[in-house]
Amino acid sequence: MNEIRLYRKRIIPEECLLLEDDVILYKDSEVIVTKWNTIRPKKTLHHGYSCYFLERGFKVSKFFDHDGNLISWYCDIVKYSSDPSTNTWVVTDLLVDVIVYPDGFVRVVDLDELADALRDNLISSEDAQLALRRLDKLLSLIYKGAFGRLQHYIEMYEDVK
Repeated sequence: MNEIRLYRKRIIPEECLLLEDDVILYKDSEVIVTKWNTIRPKKTLHHGYSCYFLERGFKVSKFFDHDGNLISWYCDIVKYSSDPSTNTWVVTDLLVDVIVYPDGFVRVVDLDELADALRDNLISSEDAQLALRRLDKLLSLIYKGAFGRLQHYIEMYEDVK
């Protein structure tokens, strides 16, 4: 099998980047687990792990600071497209995100970006609806105490070099 080529596509700002330095730790038909360092240096965020839930439409990431301390779990609402012949995956960020802090506090962010993108015709009505439905499913999992099932995928591969 060819090496996985993973792209991150953003609507705001518009960009599509090959995540060439991300390390693929695991892949099956349901998930891709990666380890990465930040693409653009940040004051606190240094590195992390991500699990792409291919059918569910989430990307759950575990964010660490420069000293290896947990900052938060960051959940992107996304959609995926793939080309099996080249083993290429394009992950499109649908703007809405959920942050779960170490103390359990949950915050939904960037709904304003989704509204602006819809107003400016940067995202289709169908994709905006998809984002909101996936957000609802993710929040339902979190609120019923099932977020650990999503975190488990990263925690299984966290120490893999």
